[in-house]
Amino acid sequence: MAQRAKRQQRRGRSARQRPAAGMPGLEFHDDPGEFLVAARAHLATDPVVATVVASVAERAVREDAAGVEHGLPHRWWLVVRDELGEVAGVGMRTAPFAPYPLFLLPMPTDAAAVLAHVLHARGEQVDGVNGALPAARACAGELARLQGRVAKTAVHTRLHEASVVVDPAAVPGRLRPAREDEASLALDWFAAFGRDADEMAGREAGSHHDLAEDLDGMHRRIGEERLWFWVDEEDRPVHLTAHNLPAFGAARIGPVFTPREHRGKGYAGNAVAQVAQQLLDRGARPCLYTDQANPTSNALYAALGFEPVVDMVEMRIG
Repeated sequence: MAQRAKRQQRRGRSARQRPAAGMPGLEFHDDPGEFLVAARAHLATDPVVATVVASVAERAVREDAAGVEHGLPHRWWLVVRDELGEVAGVGMRTAPFAPYPLFLLPMPTDAAAVLAHVLHARGEQVDGVNGALPAARACAGELARLQGRVAKTAVHTRLHEASVVVDPAAVPGRLRPAREDEASLALDWFAAFGRDADEMAGREAGSHHDLAEDLDGMHRRIGEERLWFWVDEEDRPVHLTAHNLPAFGAARIGPVFTPREHRGKGYAGNAVAQVAQQLLDRGARPCLYTDQANPTSNALYAALGFEPVVDMVEMRIG
């Protein structure tokens, strides 16, 4: 109840950092609905690039309306405005996983540096910055300098979109929605996804962030039909593909996970192809992120028709 009351008190409030002459202005929003009103036209100009910020904000609006308690240590959205008051970039800090990084979409590098100074001045500890280049790197670098620390790249990612799906060779089994009694299995596979991503990319364990889901979140995903299993001939799950609801027409696929004992059998390719085709058939634009250090997944998605859109990065400050 305390969290809900606090959220209700904050709702409707935003904070603006008045810019000096010739400098960008920063507008912070605690309410995702207000942020979407302010940033809607900007987000709609390139829904695929905006997919993370847009889908998180829209999901937050739905969850707030349903009374879902988020319990996040940081929860705000950012609008960057130029000298004329036009939106020049957006970002957010809503991550449910350590180190609770910022997520920045393309914006002027001077705005990214100003953001670093504002957060430092208000005492907000930042240990990670994810998002588009060069903004994420500029912000992380300036934060590190202000804190007397060092910013390093943890993961290079790449956003892809498929406008046409190339069907892979058929494999036994079928795609079906996850069921309510499979929420625990899905939760276990979400947890395994990050660990295996680090291993497959040859990185130190813990480099890839935990997806930080819980059982209630799994049930919400299942209820919204955005969690799918590829099952074998005996209806046993052998692969999981999830996706987000469309935001401004773009629907982000992920995570995509196959347990070790079922890999190399074509389940992932068939599942992702069918999920992507379903999204296209509904008028959405399917997109997904890949880890640039994982040649297997990059080759798979390229073969399915996914094409690169933009490179992004996950920075850590330590």
